[in-house]
Amino acid sequence: MPGRGPREIPYEEVGRGFTMPGGQVVPLTEEDLAHLPLPTKRTFEVMGFVASQDIDPISYGKPYYAGPGGEGAERPYALLVEALARTSYVGVGKIAIRSRERLAVLRPRRGVLVLQTLLWGDELREPGDLAPSAPVTDRELELAEVLIRELTGIDVREVHDEYGQALEQLVAAKAGGGQLAELVEAVPVVDLMAALEESVRAARHSPPRS
Repeated sequence: MPGRGPREIPYEEVGRGFTMPGGQVVPLTEEDLAHLPLPTKRTFEVMGFVASQDIDPISYGKPYYAGPGGEGAERPYALLVEALARTSYVGVGKIAIRSRERLAVLRPRRGVLVLQTLLWGDELREPGDLAPSAPVTDRELELAEVLIRELTGIDVREVHDEYGQALEQLVAAKAGGGQLAELVEAVPVVDLMAALEESVRAARHSPPRS
């Protein structure tokens, strides 16, 4: 109506629907979705096993811990955990999560099974022309490989969330009526060879990683 601006729609007025090819929207309720005839609705059935390195990491979605289901399941569960750990294989199957069927894998982690969802093939996007076309020399590659070898062994558990810490500082400053000073960093033009050589020298003279 004229003169009326946009309004926030209450959550109870929000619904789900499926748009048909002709444009018709078919409303769907939570009850409709709960009664979908999916055999994977409450269970995960392993369809087969593949080597863990055969799963492209870009396919991985959200992880969930999966425990043994019911009495008598602990021994088969423990057996599967150990077998997967020894073979470096993962179990592949399907499971319905939030009324949607997902491809997923079962993999061992610290004595328990992790169920991790995977993206379907049509959900993955190719990078297009993002790959750089700039040529590199053999010398640059040699230095880059040396740098990688010198910097192996980082413990990701020691890496901290600096963004989260900065956000906490900002909230504290705003709550106190102040404001954080903005950090401005100059971005210099980098000579790739010089940067690699300097990084290799610095890595070789740094204390060894534990």
